[in-house]
Amino acid sequence: KLPKSEVAEVVNTSIEVVTKNINKGVVLTGFGTFSVSKRKARTGRNPKTGEAIKIPATKVPRFKAGKTLKDAVK
Repeated sequence: KLPKSEVAEVVNTSIEVVTKNINKGVVLTGFGTFSVSKRKARTGRNPKTGEAIKIPATKVPRFKAGKTLKDAVK
């Protein structure tokens, strides 16, 4: 029953907090956990030419759903 502008402000602030603190790990109890995972360097293939290419190591964001969110999806 809140105005859309207030809801948007809350959501945007929440996303900003998660983005700034993801390296530390962010837990939203019941919703899930945001974290950073390391992906190793690997060899891939260019689908157009079939040529082997090196894909460098990188960090990627991860999300693991919490129990409450999983139960809501069932």
